[in-house]
Amino acid sequence: MSERTYRVIVRGVFADLDDTRRTELLASADEHDILRAAFTEDGTLVYDRELRAFSFRCVVRQPADRADETAGDTACDRAAAALAARGIGHGALRTKVTSVDDMKVRRPRRA
Repeated sequence: MSERTYRVIVRGVFADLDDTRRTELLASADEHDILRAAFTEDGTLVYDRELRAFSFRCVVRQPADRADETAGDTACDRAAAALAARGIGHGALRTKVTSVDDMKVRRPRRA
């Protein structure tokens, strides 16, 4: 059975952070900024210094016969697990799913 690959961005808000979690997140904020964000199988957590919202970027591989929404559910589960591993809660999650097969690469025109 063939597979489809998706790039998924999960967005959400942090639940109330205690002082310890807030300090830990602020200490590593530079490692989690948008310029370092990559789409990986494990996922990359991105947030700003205000610690209001976050995004989680990951690659999800699914059998070709499964719906695109399933990739979003898988990504939400991964994002929730990544946050839980850091002892962080979250609010409602939203996803943006893009099939890698449907992405168009634009090459610069030659002069």
